[in-house]
Amino acid sequence: MRPEKKLLVGEAKKQIEAAPFALLVDFTKLTVAQGGELRKRLRGVGAEFHVAKNSTLKIAFKECGIPEGVAGVLIGPTGVITGKKDVSATAKVLKTFAAEFDKPKVKLGILDKALLQPAQVAELADLPSLEVLRAKLLGLFLAPQGNLVRLLAAPASKFAQIVKAYEDKKSKEAPAAEAAKA
Repeated sequence: MRPEKKLLVGEAKKQIEAAPFALLVDFTKLTVAQGGELRKRLRGVGAEFHVAKNSTLKIAFKECGIPEGVAGVLIGPTGVITGKKDVSATAKVLKTFAAEFDKPKVKLGILDKALLQPAQVAELADLPSLEVLRAKLLGLFLAPQGNLVRLLAAPASKFAQIVKAYEDKKSKEAPAAEAAKA
């Protein structure tokens, strides 16, 4: 392999290994301005869009231990979207952009070295963000504790209500008894 190609493969491999996910897209007829806009939107969610030769990507994916199914989709113009943060947020940006401009099209997704079909990537886009999922999970963990506190406080609260009602009844009976004496 030529030294230039080794350098390109090494750079692609470094990008793929550093990211927990990669989305392969067909960027046919994507203008330079649209490509810039897509990069800008992806940067907002911590992702990057790169273009590389298919032969370079095939070698890089093989060296990273990604399954052989990737080679079958590396036909025609292929862009790679990688990120270190939330795959769901990246898929949302891609889905929104594709709805606006009718490109790029998802060819394949890779999440923790598992292959995802385009429909599965679209499902990821419909998921709530990672922060929302974490908040919901935390709420689920805290709910039983809150219920326990309310349950333990209920008898004391009921007792206080009974005492208060008894005091109110006595305070209403006292003026009536004084009026009867007079």
